Amino acid sequence: MQNVFLVSDTHFGHANICKFTKNDGTKLRPWNDVNEMDEDMVKFWNETVRPQDKVYHLGDVVINKKHLSIVERLNGTKILIKGNHDTAKLADYMLYFKDVRAYHSLKGLILSHIPVHEGELRRFGCNIHGHLHSAKIIKDGNIDPRYFNVSVEHTNFRPILLEDVKKLILKQGGEIGDKNGNY
Repeated sequence: MQNVFLVSDTHFGHANICKFTKNDGTKLRPWNDVNEMDEDMVKFWNETVRPQDKVYHLGDVVINKKHLSIVERLNGTKILIKGNHDTAKLADYMLYFKDVRAYHSLKGLILSHIPVHEGELRRFGCNIHGHLHSAKIIKDGNIDPRYFNVSVEHTNFRPILLEDVKKLILKQGGEIGDKNGNY
């Protein structure tokens, strides 16, 4: 049986991300060396995802196309939802991904890199996204349950099972399912 996973913002090859900090001053990622980060995340990915599984990568897979070959080492059939750093030509990505998309609708969920405008959520139960790294969308002082961030900083630096994401969405008060006749 094929499992479906989600992940975002791996930023393979991005040396400076090892220097980034959160708003509270702590490091965004636990590594000081980009090669160590890349190798650990490849290891974590392959411990989690089997070759027959499917992974939706919600963007910012690498910081520079010269690092795209890392994707070949990752288990699973991979679909890329392009992020703001995924600026190479489509042909470059098609060497490693089964498909490349701007977004994807998946059983009442909208998968994107950058969170969609809240007006679009009238059609979907929840927006699963990346882009924000360690941050979450806050509305009226609380986490907005209509959004769920799968940046690696939220998923222990590995892909997360779609079924687990659905449970977490419901736990945070979100909804799953098509709305207003959106199929």
